[in-house]
Order: sequence, then C-alpha cells, then structure tokens
Amino acid sequence: MSGHGVKGETAAAPPTLDRLKARIRGYGSGRAVVAFSGGVDSAVVVVAAARALGTEHVTAVTAVSSSFPAGEVGAARAVASALGVFHRTVDTHELEREAYARNDGMRCFHCKTELYATLRRLPELLRDGAAPHAAGDAVILAGANADDEGDFRPGLLAAGPHGVRNPLLAEGVGKAEVRAIARHLGLPVAEKPALACLSSRVAFGIRITPELLARIDGAERAVRRLGFDPVRVRHFGERMTIEVEPASVERLLAHPSLPALLQELRVGGGWSDVDVDPEGYRPGSMNATLVNVGPAPARRSRTGGGGPAHQEADGEGR
Repeated sequence: MSGHGVKGETAAAPPTLDRLKARIRGYGSGRAVVAFSGGVDSAVVVVAAARALGTEHVTAVTAVSSSFPAGEVGAARAVASALGVFHRTVDTHELEREAYARNDGMRCFHCKTELYATLRRLPELLRDGAAPHAAGDAVILAGANADDEGDFRPGLLAAGPHGVRNPLLAEGVGKAEVRAIARHLGLPVAEKPALACLSSRVAFGIRITPELLARIDGAERAVRRLGFDPVRVRHFGERMTIEVEPASVERLLAHPSLPALLQELRVGGGWSDVDVDPEGYRPGSMNATLVNVGPAPARRSRTGGGGPAHQEADGEGR
C-alpha cells in the first residue's frame, strides 16, 4: 500500500498525532520498525509512523517467546492488517539468558536487550548492506508513554544503547491521551486492556521457566473464559492470586464456576494456595516483591530514547 495514510482512515489527525508525526520525521529516517505487541500504545505509534513516512515504509514486528501470551500473535497480526502496514514476527530467546531467568529487579532490562538486539538484526533495518547503525537505517520505535515516568521500568534502560526511540514518551503523551487518539481514529484496540509479558506475573527472586509461564498463561485464559478481562495471575511459589478489575472482584467471587476453577488450579495448576485478590488488578503490584534490584534507574528527560537515561515500556512489543 502506498501513500501516507493508514488503511481505512477517515478521521482528521488530532494535534497530538501531528506532533508525533513531526517527532518521527525528526528522527531522520525514511523507514521505521515498530516493536509491536498489538496493544493500543504501539498501535498509535504505528499509525503515527505510517502517516509520517507512508505505510509502505513501516514494519510492525511482534516478538514471540514463552513470555508472550498465547493468542496475542494472531491479534497483533490482525491489528497490523487493519492499520495497513506489513507485519512480521521474530523469535526472541530471553529465557536462555541467565540474567533474565534468575528474575531479579533488572529482568525487564535483559528482556528488552534481547528484543532490541533482535530487531537490530532484521534485514529491514539495513540499506544496501550498510552497517547496523548507519544513518540510512530504519529507526526502531517503541511504545513507552509518559505515564511510565516515575515507575520502576528497568526495561527502558535498554533503549538508548540500541538507538530505540519512544515518540509517545518524548512528546509527553500518557495512556489516557493515547486511548483518546485511538478512539478518534477508530482503532480496533482503543479499549484493549494493557498487555504485559507473562514474566511480570512472577514474584521477583523466583526463577522464570517456560513451564511456569505456560501454567500462568493457561490459568489466565481459564479466568477470562468466565468473562473477565484484564486478568493477572500472580505467582508466589506455592501460592497464587487472581487479580481482576477492582469493580469486578465481587462478581468473580460470586461466579458459580469459581469454586470449580479454584479447585482445578490447585489440582491441575500446581498451586496449593489459590485466592482471589480482594484489591483487584493493580498494574505493577509485583514491584512490592523486589529483591536485590541494585540502584534504581535514573529518571529520564523527554527525548524518547538515545542515551543511558532513556527507557522503554512495560510490555509494548512483548
């Protein structure tokens, strides 16, 4: 598809989207690769890049590994198709990194390092055999937004060394404004719940394995089948808790299928203690289990990447 529009677009660009387009053009590359989870943040970045550079110059890339929830690859592919850009997947191997698998406070840094190194090796990033960091390369874009500032996001530290740019963060665009842009443009993911990798469900200090992540993924899908989303299954070893939206906790507790589900998770899931968290879903709640994290990441200025003080997001692209 040619031109500078997104497939099916009818809505005029909000001023914030114009700023994002200008920011992306200012990176100085005529092509972009977007770390694309299929969520609303990375979808808005794809739209901005497509309008700034043309859909034929944008590739949405979804990284696939044991930490990516089952079923999300197909959803990401469908969103990319709706946006009119080329989509591809890459395999990443963060669980093979001991620094990741041991699950300390810098786990996300090692995950993003694996992701960005993989994206840097993509053929789409090279022009006429140029070196990976040559000026003619495609820019790598990711979906960190302004709300990520002030939280513990060690994964963001991996952006600068790999030249990854975060236009939402650079322009001070938070989650509410991202969703407002998505609604204005009629994007299919405007109301999609936040997505984070499955490893974010595991208490820090407990080793990450493919088998553990598969157990967590299966448990979350079982709760979703009861009609709840978002869902987080938090793993504390022998104990597991289920988080749903705070307003939905009472509905889950009263659900007639809950007792059977809890028993299934105890017997088949391998947890001896399974409960519904009465406080409900709280993004970042596992940060309370941080151990041996070392110094906290430095706060970032809003340039959106390209230096040791710049970070990436908590699940966009993962």
